[in-house]
Formats: sequence, structure tokens, C-alpha cells
Amino acid sequence: MAVKNVVVVGGGTMGNGITHVFAQSGYETMLIDIKQEYVDRAISTIKKNLDRQAQKGTIKPEDVVATIGRITTSTLIDDACTGDIVIEAAFENMDVKTEIFKKLDAVCKPDAILASNTSALPITQIAAKTKRP
Repeated sequence: MAVKNVVVVGGGTMGNGITHVFAQSGYETMLIDIKQEYVDRAISTIKKNLDRQAQKGTIKPEDVVATIGRITTSTLIDDACTGDIVIEAAFENMDVKTEIFKKLDAVCKPDAILASNTSALPITQIAAKTKRP
């Protein structure tokens, strides 16, 4: 399966960074968080970081516009249904992560890849909440 659409759930430090990199790499990327203010903060951070890259000359100013243009946002987890790969980037809390994965398992395409950005929690416990490996 070719990955065309990426969804990132969680707009904190890791989530906005993941969104930034996928969008800058040419992928249509949706950022989902539970509150619009979190989404807005994440987009503001991404814009600031892209502007910094442009000022340093590592990307062109038009790349900033193109990258932002590839990012859509939502506050509805059901919108994750468009993702070919869906990356959870919520804070490190097992209850939060397993609840997100249960919801993603219910709404995502059967062939969508579900991934987690966890650094400390057992991925097998998170995956056990889904019908996917």
C-alpha cells in the first residue's frame, strides 16, 4: 500500500514535529487534537519552525507555504479515517493511548497502519486494544 495521507493524533511537541516533517516531505497530513486551541498552537509552532528554516536558508520561502498547504486539522478522531498511516502522539499515559487506539481501530481503514510515538509504554499493551497486529 502506498502511503499518501498521514494522520497525526496529538499536537504537542512530538505531534507537531511529526506533522511538520511529513508535510514538508510532500505528504498530505492531518493533525488531530481534542481542542481547537491545541491544534492552533501546534500549527503556530510548525509555522514558526518552518520560518526559522527559511531564514537559515535550509528551505525556500515557497516551501513554507507549500508545507502549510499540505496540513489540514481537526478536533474529531473520526477524521482519522482518511489516513493510510495514523500516528498517535499523545502524552505518555496508558489509559489515554489505549482509548485513542480503540477509537482509531473503529474508524480507520482496514489496511491503515496504526503507529504510536510512545517511548516508555509497552506497545504490545496498546496494540492489544485493537484488532490489528
